[in-house]
Amino acid sequence: MEVIRERGLEHTSVADVAERVGTSPSSVLYWFASKGELLTIALTAAEESFYQELEADLASLSSPRERMKRLIEAATGTGDYEAALWIDLWARALRDEELAGVREQLDVRWRRAIAAIVTEGQAAGEFDAVDADELGLLLGSLMDGFAVQIALGDPAGTPERARDLCLRVAGRELGCDLCDSEHSPALR
Repeated sequence: MEVIRERGLEHTSVADVAERVGTSPSSVLYWFASKGELLTIALTAAEESFYQELEADLASLSSPRERMKRLIEAATGTGDYEAALWIDLWARALRDEELAGVREQLDVRWRRAIAAIVTEGQAAGEFDAVDADELGLLLGSLMDGFAVQIALGDPAGTPERARDLCLRVAGRELGCDLCDSEHSPALR
């Protein structure tokens, strides 16, 4: 995962991976049939770690509103290490059916995590009636787009700006304030 993050999948060799983990290239090839499989395993492991940490964090919060805010903060943080893996996956998934399937599964999980908080917030009376799956798609896509900007170091797409904009869009869609109004000017 570290080697792919640092060099990108195209510039990562089996020998690079073997050297990093202290084994031989043939051992790496025994466990992974292709670079695409290496990417899949690396991204899946990173995603599992992200969800474990996020779920523990969300469970400690008392309201769906706070959970939505925390989810957005986690997704727009400075941890762009995963974004580099995602960018490689998106590019390869365009032409690789197997990777396209992996991408779809991971995206569905992300959208469902968002939708679950929306549904919970609606049941608790904290959020307006909206289509939870549609909002999951909207917010998931918005955060993914900002992840690219953050990974590329776009000065207009900083983690802080991404977080503020995502919180405002989510708040507007859910009919509640998710932002600190003094730090987040109104959307036009």
